[in-house]
Amino acid sequence: MGDTRGGCCPPMDLFRSETMQLVQLIIPMESARLTVYYLGKLGLLQFKDLNSDKSPFQRTYAGQIKKCGEMARTLRFFKEQMLKAGVSPSAKSVEETEIDVDDLEVKLAELEAELTEMNANGEKLQRSYNELVEYKIVLRKAGDFFPSAQHSATARQREMELNQMVEESIETPLLQEQATSTDLSKQVKLGFVTGLVSRGKSMAFERILFRATRGNVFLKQVPIEAPITDPVSGEKMEKNVFMVFYSGERVKNKILKICDAFGANRYPFAEDCGKQALMISEVSGKISELKSTIDAGLLHRDHLLRTIGDQFEQWNLKVKKEKSIHHTLNMLSLDVTKKCLVAEAWSPVFATKQIQDVLQRASVDSNSQVGAIFQVLHTRESPPTYFRTNKFTSAFQEIVDAYGVAKYQEANPGVYTIVTFPFLFAVMFGDWGHGICLLLATLFFIIREKKLSSQKLGDITEMTFGGRYVIMMMSLFSIYTGFIYNECFSVAFDLFAPSAYACRDLSCRDADSIGLIKVRDTYPFGVDPAWHGTRSELPFLNSLKMKMSILLGVAQMNLGILISYSNATFFGKSLNIWFQFIPQMIFLNSLFGYLSLLIIVKWCTGSQADLYHIMIYMFLSPTDELGDNQLFPYQKTVQLVLLLLALVSVPWMLLPKPFLLKKQHENRHQGQSYTQVQSTDDALSEANHDSHGHGHEEFEFSEVFVHQLIHTIEFVLGAVSNTASYLRLWALSLAHSQLSIVFYEKVLLLAWGYNNMVILVVGIIIFIFATVGVLLIMETLSAFLHALRLHWVEFQNKFYEGDGYKFYPFSFILIDDEDH
Repeated sequence: MGDTRGGCCPPMDLFRSETMQLVQLIIPMESARLTVYYLGKLGLLQFKDLNSDKSPFQRTYAGQIKKCGEMARTLRFFKEQMLKAGVSPSAKSVEETEIDVDDLEVKLAELEAELTEMNANGEKLQRSYNELVEYKIVLRKAGDFFPSAQHSATARQREMELNQMVEESIETPLLQEQATSTDLSKQVKLGFVTGLVSRGKSMAFERILFRATRGNVFLKQVPIEAPITDPVSGEKMEKNVFMVFYSGERVKNKILKICDAFGANRYPFAEDCGKQALMISEVSGKISELKSTIDAGLLHRDHLLRTIGDQFEQWNLKVKKEKSIHHTLNMLSLDVTKKCLVAEAWSPVFATKQIQDVLQRASVDSNSQVGAIFQVLHTRESPPTYFRTNKFTSAFQEIVDAYGVAKYQEANPGVYTIVTFPFLFAVMFGDWGHGICLLLATLFFIIREKKLSSQKLGDITEMTFGGRYVIMMMSLFSIYTGFIYNECFSVAFDLFAPSAYACRDLSCRDADSIGLIKVRDTYPFGVDPAWHGTRSELPFLNSLKMKMSILLGVAQMNLGILISYSNATFFGKSLNIWFQFIPQMIFLNSLFGYLSLLIIVKWCTGSQADLYHIMIYMFLSPTDELGDNQLFPYQKTVQLVLLLLALVSVPWMLLPKPFLLKKQHENRHQGQSYTQVQSTDDALSEANHDSHGHGHEEFEFSEVFVHQLIHTIEFVLGAVSNTASYLRLWALSLAHSQLSIVFYEKVLLLAWGYNNMVILVVGIIIFIFATVGVLLIMETLSAFLHALRLHWVEFQNKFYEGDGYKFYPFSFILIDDEDH
């Protein structure tokens, strides 16, 4: 790929990460904030913390960060109030505001004070309103009790007098007459307490009253039909109106304490009916006045919140930017004169001119007499890894980064993942009908991506939207492999030409492929539709897909080893070429490369040779004659040579490299004892080319040897297990095809055979839900995870170290993305 430096953005190169440099900036204090602000807009510098030994409170700009934190708290308070009121912040695009931070702080404080006062007044008014509503209910319910009780008492007295007149006789004892006669002067005056208590506590309230007063009270409770708002908690509750009649001050005090303990609200009440009517009218008038006052307050509060909501996003972005600017400034160190700030940061080499332009513009805009100084530092630190991706490649790069971030300028598997990942997925998901369904769902996200990218999506929807281009590629490759398999919802079609085969007689559909005769040219693309439905379909497709899985697996593993050669060449590690790349290629291709060759030869020649027998007896009896299993001349000699090469490549990988590394280490240190001190550039070059990163540390031969032994064993055993692991391509493809057949034949065709419209509709609905739920969601996820495993384990372990760290520049764009 070319590397044209003209223009603001060089061409993208995903194979190697961008060349990075450590730069030092010396910025005058008067232009520091504006410089960092412009660098944040540029977004191509990752600052190092030069004050890591200081606590957050000891840093220069701790006060400004505290101020920004307070403004952020105020904005969170506004957001909570808007959510409660159902007011959403303005969704229009946030533009850059020129408001001063100090003015914004004053304005936010004033708005917070005003809103807090309005909330407090509103709560007081609402509490008074709820108390008056309760009082009105008590007046009505308790007012109904006294007339009914008085009427009942009068009726009982008349009945008693009538009974006495009827039963009166000469035998009536005199003392009984005296006892029954009532003396109005000795009647006891009863007091009462009225109020409301929660219905859930009413039974316990009644029991406690009875026990505390030893039964010397009379309690009357009336339930309220609808729940009412409690003045204290502000929640809707079911309550009962109660009246407690008592005699004596001591009993009254007990009743009042019990009411307080149960949270019962007490209200005054008059026995006189005239006073009751007057109190009800007064309370009703106060309720209407309070209602209008509360409505006016809510209207004013809603207007204030809408005013805040119109500018909320602008204020929020401004505060976040200011906080990030001062947080970055806190990472800079003061020089000796305390007039300049010194910064160290990683940046791509291509951004040098842009950074210098930004520094110059900041100096001019801030009227600084001294400009900022930009210089490149030499370091032995490993730089961060930076790949410039776009909306298409970013999702594929995230798949690789989820395994591990590439080491600095290590070969990036993301380039190949763009093609190999969706292709391996499609091998397991080969059905062009299902592929079209996936493609239509993905096109919905792609067409509406501008609108959806600015909205808050759910977790699963956001994950799907982020990988929309991955799913698009997966669906396109699934359509392609579906044409190869000739499957559309498990049905075969004559898409490219009529079938090359025809039946000898009518019963050949129940026979194997011997019942078919070739009457036309070979089907031009994919599997001939005549195979579908025959007895030999499954054995034929099993053999085809299994062999194809091995070919794909060996090809991808060879690609991984070839990329390791590219890495060794790039980093100048000649030992890795001679004692890692070459023996690995020999070992893998002596066994499984040879197996792939046998598969291709067998396909081309139409031989009946047993490949299992050939590979097994290649190890057990390499000198035996092959007989019918011979596919080409001198095959036995070739197998003996390949077996010998495979056996030789194992010690080739294991033994020479640790001894040669030890010798290199000894020569390097011996040479340093007698030569001049190396320059900074030479030392940096040597540090970069040191294969194990030991530098001048003591060389542990045993550790290096064990490390090499582990890698050798891992590769030798992995060559077998990884090749077998690629058979999952065959297994999942078979499972997907068979599930499609089951849903088509046992659901759709079965419902069609009943000749009943209701059963047919039900069958179609079940078929659609089964296809979407199982094949388009669960099977997609399953194939995705298996393709992910093949890339992470079988492919990337051949060359990918993945022990780097990502380039996280100071950028305002990242702050905007966090909000979405």
